[in-house]
Parts: sequence; C-alpha cells; structure tokens
Amino acid sequence: MSREIEPFARLVAALTKLPGVGAKTAQRYAYAIIRMDEKDVDDFADSVLDCKKRIHYCSVCGNYTDKDVCDICATRDKSIICVVKEPKDIIAIERTKDYDGVYHVLHGTLNPLAGIGPDDISIKQLLKRLDGVKEVILATNLDVEGEATAVYIARLIKPMGIKVTRIAGGISMNSDIEYADEVSLGRAMQNRTEL
Repeated sequence: MSREIEPFARLVAALTKLPGVGAKTAQRYAYAIIRMDEKDVDDFADSVLDCKKRIHYCSVCGNYTDKDVCDICATRDKSIICVVKEPKDIIAIERTKDYDGVYHVLHGTLNPLAGIGPDDISIKQLLKRLDGVKEVILATNLDVEGEATAVYIARLIKPMGIKVTRIAGGISMNSDIEYADEVSLGRAMQNRTEL
C-alpha cells in the first residue's frame, strides 16, 4: 500500500502487540487477513473475543482455564506440586507425559532490579496449598531470576518438612522451559535434585 490506510495501520499496530511480531510480520498477517473471506475473518475475531472473555486463571493453581478449577487440579495427584513461572510452562511439561501431579503458577519470578519481590508473585498462594503435600518441584527457568526464586521458595518450604526438588540438567542455563524439547524436559523432571 503506497499510502497509509488508517484501518490497515491500526491492524498492523494491533498485531505488533503480540510477542515476537515485528512490523514486517504484522504487515504480512494484516495482508493475509485482508485476503481472507469475511466469514473467516468473523470467525477469527469471534474466537479472539471468546477466548478473552471465557479464559481466566484457575482459582487453585493459576493456570489458564475456562472453569473455576482447571482439569489438572480437579483430577490429578495433589501430593506433588510443580511450581512454574508461567502457564505456558505447564504445556511444555505436560508434553513430556512424565508428570502426574498438579501445578502452581507464580506468574513471574523474583527480580529486585525490576522491583519484583515475593509479594508481586503468587508465593503466598503456594504456601496456602501445602497441607498434605509431600513434594514441591521447582521448575522455574534456569536463569538468574528463576534460580533466585527457586532458592527463596525452597528456604520457605524445607523447614515445613516437605521434600523440595529442583529440575535437573538437561535444560541449558538461561533457557526458557517452554522452548525445551520433550526429551530434555522429561529427563530434567525425572532427575530432579533435592534442595
């Protein structure tokens, strides 16, 4: 388009708000949407709105769900809790098919330089869930913030007599859980170490 057309520019600007979508990718997506037939565009827009309206955090673990309590919390072994940074990390661990416990999503990690302390992530909610728990697996990312968060949580939980483990090697330092392959992540879960 030789001159900027306002609806197209708005669509491109909206698409660039998605993670990993730069201006050129947003333009390609916008052109693809323009070429779609109207019914497909309506279905696309409806699915985005429906997703935004119906999906929220599980009242127990903080994962995404369209119910009050997610299916994992409703059906799985509650004596083991795997603590992750974000809901997308649950998807990565579930792909391994090596874990049958429940999860707890922190929605961030400790990062004093960014002003994120223990009260800014869901550590208090985790501590309230520990009755009857035998093991807490700390599966935060293997970066500085993830390690600091794991150590902090371990120091809070170990005095309670609950086994606290950390995912093992198999995932390289400074990598995100969501990008780990199933084999490496499965090995990390199986070979976790006690803190």
